[in-house]
Formats: sequence, structure tokens, C-alpha cells
Amino acid sequence: MKKLNLLIFLFGISLFAQDKEPKKYSIEQFYENTRISGADFSADESKILTSSDESGIFNVYEINIADGSKKAVTDSKDESLFAVDYVPETSDIVYSADKGGNEIDHLYLLKEDGTTQELTTGEKEKANFAGWSGDKEYMYYSSNKRNPQFFDLYRMKIGTWETELLYENSEGYSLSGISDSGKYIALAQPITTSENKLFLLDRETGEKTEISKPGFNYSASGFNPEETEMYYTTNHGGEFSKLMSYDVETGESEVLYETNWDVMYSGLSENGSYRVIGINEDGANKLVLIDNKTGKELNIPEIKDGNILGASFSKSEEKLVLYVGTSKTPTNLYVYNMKSGEMKKLTNTLNPEIDPNDLVSAEVVRYKSFDGLEIPAIYYKPLNASADKKVPALVWVHGGPGGQSRVGYFALIQYLVNHGYAVLAVNNRGSSGYGASFYKMDDQNHGEKDLQDVIYGKKWLASQDYINENQIGIIGGSYGGYMTMAAMTFAPDEFEVGVNIFGVTNWLRTLRSIPPYWESFKKALYEEMGDPNTQDSIRLKKISPLFHAENVKNPVMVLQGANDPRVLQVESDEIVEAIRKNEVPVEYMVFPDEGHGFIKKENEIKGYRQIRLFLDKYLKDEDVNLPDPNLKD
Repeated sequence: MKKLNLLIFLFGISLFAQDKEPKKYSIEQFYENTRISGADFSADESKILTSSDESGIFNVYEINIADGSKKAVTDSKDESLFAVDYVPETSDIVYSADKGGNEIDHLYLLKEDGTTQELTTGEKEKANFAGWSGDKEYMYYSSNKRNPQFFDLYRMKIGTWETELLYENSEGYSLSGISDSGKYIALAQPITTSENKLFLLDRETGEKTEISKPGFNYSASGFNPEETEMYYTTNHGGEFSKLMSYDVETGESEVLYETNWDVMYSGLSENGSYRVIGINEDGANKLVLIDNKTGKELNIPEIKDGNILGASFSKSEEKLVLYVGTSKTPTNLYVYNMKSGEMKKLTNTLNPEIDPNDLVSAEVVRYKSFDGLEIPAIYYKPLNASADKKVPALVWVHGGPGGQSRVGYFALIQYLVNHGYAVLAVNNRGSSGYGASFYKMDDQNHGEKDLQDVIYGKKWLASQDYINENQIGIIGGSYGGYMTMAAMTFAPDEFEVGVNIFGVTNWLRTLRSIPPYWESFKKALYEEMGDPNTQDSIRLKKISPLFHAENVKNPVMVLQGANDPRVLQVESDEIVEAIRKNEVPVEYMVFPDEGHGFIKKENEIKGYRQIRLFLDKYLKDEDVNLPDPNLKD
């Protein structure tokens, strides 16, 4: 698993409130923002293919580069559709979709005449696009249709769309890359969440060569067009991941790029003339563009507060599409012209009714935990907070385990801050991005030392003279939802309220019922969390909030997707029932058409509005009548 990062300096936080009261916006206004996903060039490089949720759920769109106009290509009303790519040298489009958030993704072909063909048809088959062959004759993809536990590698002939098995993955590797001709495949084998093995398979000879060294993390990052080199990242020899090249003929590796942060991603242009490298620098991605002919870094116009989440070259190598967000605006698409140096913004995803000056910029802070360990965090301070006008606060905990709170736009956080809540997004020990040692610090220690990091984040908030120390709550999603419930059960006096969004509460059940397609990762997850089928079950029960629900004494809100394959609804049903026996207020929202996280805008609006009302009532102590959370609007 990739590690992301944060810096070692404490940025100063202004203690002065702004003179003008910021305008308050409704959750509906925040969700008149648009989310976009993915970006690929058309054959003539005049359009960008992307996905957008401006219709309420994700559909496929084309954006004209010349004038920025956008055209809807699909009009789904029920399921989100995500653009994959144009079929080479055509206007046909491949997209992916699941059913109700069940994560069983299928690939579909949308033809120029408007007809659709389902390319992967197995009822329980999960398929992932893996690229096009170098000669543009085939589409590579992985699928678990043969064995639901493992993903095999296939190719489809463009035009006939007939399937051919290229690699039967009977040993449970993760497919990490394929060369243009399909001769070479990169295979990864997770050992723990902080260690894996990386192999290069020659399909013609059947020879499999291990590139990795024991005890480190490796991730494949493509091949050169000539197939003489494979690229990968590793933290071997240091705390942070660097970019390496592996010579297929000699078997030797060398460093291509190294800095004091993790290399997040890397990609070559069509003919290998240029390379982009994404660096996770203090919780935000920075981009390095290299001319491979000269080895020199090229300058790219700076996008203020920009977090560059992805970059992709056009086939001509003349254009580069960038996927960029900031603290105050959702992700936007930019196209950079390599010849002219022009940077062109293609999208405006922030609702024009919202003035960015009413929103807050994220700031990086650090505080000491119980044992002196420095904990990095991303902080959002309300614009009008002051010692004379104290505000309530929330500790936000990211997903994972092993995720990272990062500098970037999140509508829920900006909505809460806009309504007067300070938010400290902690990166507790075990988070990605701060080096290999920090990442491993929570292994089989979850709900204990990492929980103390969260509690000390609360103490940091309480020490700020503009925070009401008696009005601090905790909120988080997925693993962060678990940490929320751990805080409410194992440290019941610390937080005034807790909001659990799709969070684990029974590790025994969760680890025993993980989706079959996680099989290649299961051993690594068990190494980090513990194996529920061994003596580890004693500790897993000890750290599972469900079995300690009698300790909960402060109000809790739980949000759950009915189709969640990771955190089953029964888990949330049980903890809600258990807490209610304590005669403690519990708000419980179940979304029948969501899985592990929100996809549909209407559900996010409903859920996040209810979160703020819940916080207003139980954290701000306002006189709020909470509507029934499960009634339709």
C-alpha cells in the first residue's frame, strides 16, 4: 500500500477573526458544486472524456478543450457511470458501473450510434480496466469471474470484443501492470500493509523474477515503450518511497527520482519523451515534469494552493491534462500546452453562489501526543472564531487503517466550518505519508495508541483560546468511524458527541466477512489488524466497540449504506440497538441505495444536513428539532 506524507514545520495559525461575518451557505448550495472523475483525450485531442455528478449521480461527459463546453454522453438516473477511456482511434467509449454501490464493477461499451454493450457480463464478476495494447488492437482488463477470490488478466479484441485469458492468477497476486505488448506483467504479493513483494513475469518464458527486498513496500509504475525497463516505487533504503527503474536484461535497478517525501505516482508520455511524477508534499500533491531527453525539470505554471491528484499526456505529447483541487474549491481539470506553455482551466466546479472568500484554507499543524510523538494534522479554523467568540470543534479521523487526511476540498468539512465548527483532521500514528516507521506504529495496536493520538488532538483544540473546550466532538468515516465509536466506548468522557459514517464496530465480523475479491490482501490485513480465527480474536473483541457499548454515555449518530460489502448493515443495527439501551440519544440513518460511502448527491445532502442538525442540537446545545432521518424528503 502506498504511503503519503506531511512536513515537520508548524505553520502559524492566525488568532484574529475577520471583520466581516462570512456568509453561511446551505448544504444544498455546497452540493451544487460538481465532482469530476477521470480525464482522457479524444483521438483528435480536441475533447476530454470525464465523469461528473452534476446530474445528481455520476454520468459520462465530453469537454471541448477549445471553448470549455460540456456535453453529457450518458443520462443515467439510477446508477453512477464512470468514464474509463475512448476506444483508440474511435469515438466509442468504455465506462464502468456497479449496482447500488455493491462494488461489483462491470465494463460497458458505449458506441458512437448510442447503443451500449456490456463487455463483462458475469453476475458476480468484478472487472477492472488495465489499459490498451501498444498496437491499440486489444483492451486489457482484470476479472475475478473464474475465481471470485482472485483477479486474472484478460484481453479483448477491439471490434469483436472476444475475450482471451492472458494470465491465470492461481497464486493470488495483485496485478500491478502490463507492458504494451502484453509480454511482461508486474505482480505484487502483499505480506503486511507495510510490506509486499514485487515480481516481473515474462509471459513468453514463464520466468518470474522477484525485484523486491524483504521488509519494504513496492509498487509498479509502468514500462517504457521499448519494454526494456520497468518502473516502480519503493521505500527500500529509507523512510519514503522513491522512483526506480529496473533493467529487464541486466536485472539491475537504479534511482530515477528521490526526495524527502513519498513519490505518489509516475507516468510516461506516449513515446517516452516526458515523465510526470507526483510527490506527496506535506499532505498535498506537487507535480514534477521531466524532459527525458535532457533530464531537466520543466516549469509548469503554478496553481495557487493546488493539489495535483493526477496527470495524463495526450498521444501527441503536446498536451497534459491535470486534475487539480484546492482547499476552497473541488477538483478542476486543466490542460497544459507543452509547446506554448499555456495553462487552461476547463471546469469550474465550485457553485457560483459560493464566494471562496467565505471558505477557509487548510493549514498544516502538529501537536505532541501522550508519549511525545509529533502528530501531523490538517486544520480548518472558522473565519470568525476569536477569544471573544468561541466556537465548538470536531476531531476528524480519516479512513484506512493507513489513510491520510490531506490538504484539499471536502464539502462536508467546509460546510461544518462555514457553520461555525473548527475541524482538526488528525493523522494519527499508522497514517500514510510520514515515513515507513510512522506507518507501522499502529500495527495490532488499533483503538489504543492511535486513539490516544486522537484524544490529544482534542487537547490541542481545547488549548486554543477561541475553542469552547466543553464543546468538542469526534467524527470520521470507515476506519475513522471505528475510531469515533472507539472514542465513545473506551474514552466515554472525552468527546461530547460522536458521528460514525460507515464505520466498523465489530472487527470479528468485519474481518471474517471481507469481500472475496480482497483475498490477495486478506493476509496483509490480518497481519496488521489480527486474524479473527486465531487467538487474535481475543484482542479484536477487546477493541470492538459493539462489545463495550454499555460504556457509551454521550449522543451518537450513525450513517450506514444498506449495500455496504465491507461494513455490513447488521453491525450498525447492533451497535445502535445496544447504545439505545443506555438511554443515550442515537440518530441512525440507513441509505438503501448506497454501499461503503456516498455516490448519490441527494443522499449526501440528506446525510450531511442531518449531521449538522445533530451537532447543533447536541454539541452547540441549540434548540433544534431533528427530523426523522429515514423519512423521504
